[in-house]
Amino acid sequence: MASAAATWTFSANHTNAGYIRGQQVESRPNLSGTPIVFLIGENTSEQEAMETLAGREGWRFETCESAREFLARPRSFVPSCLILALSLPNGLEVQKQLARERAEVPIIMISTYADIATTVEAMKAGAVDFLLNPFSHAVLLDAIRESLERSRRTLDRQMELNDLRNSYESLTRRERQVMGLVVSGLLNKQVGGELGISEITVKAHRGQVMQKMKANSLADLVRKAAKLQPARPAVCFA
Repeated sequence: MASAAATWTFSANHTNAGYIRGQQVESRPNLSGTPIVFLIGENTSEQEAMETLAGREGWRFETCESAREFLARPRSFVPSCLILALSLPNGLEVQKQLARERAEVPIIMISTYADIATTVEAMKAGAVDFLLNPFSHAVLLDAIRESLERSRRTLDRQMELNDLRNSYESLTRRERQVMGLVVSGLLNKQVGGELGISEITVKAHRGQVMQKMKANSLADLVRKAAKLQPARPAVCFA
């Protein structure tokens, strides 16, 4: 009888690499690093005021003349956010482009005018907040703090996923087969039957899987497997 083994289809071949929405990057998030507040805007006096405000909070402040310049910069691996202060409707189009290409960076929209429909469109496109000039420093600071906290949580989840991927990569092919069948709900005897190995051998492989995946229970292993591959594992026959 042909043996069935669960095959996990996510990429797990990039040791010590970071991942942002499927894109490989060559660094690792630093949650304790100095947060960065980026600004794409046209008002010089506005830039100066925001730079002063960011400096008081201990944040780095960097300006870009355009979305192209921002996207050309290396990705940030510390909590960061982007303030987009461009005239509408061009600003909305820029926001949508940035949301597609740098989805990990929370965006705060600033405008001198906006109706309800425009505001709703910006929020649906992923803006953390939509501020209408004039606004107080306190309102802006609250929006930046919320954005940086979102960024921090995103980086934290990404670090956890990177660690899981590296742990999975350390498994042998047989251990991955055992893991796939175990988290699908099969007992050790059933796993052995599928793979054509003894129950004792399955237990040995299962122990290695638990150790390498740093799982303290079957439920924990299932949770980790779900994070690695939300889709149901495919089945191949050998």
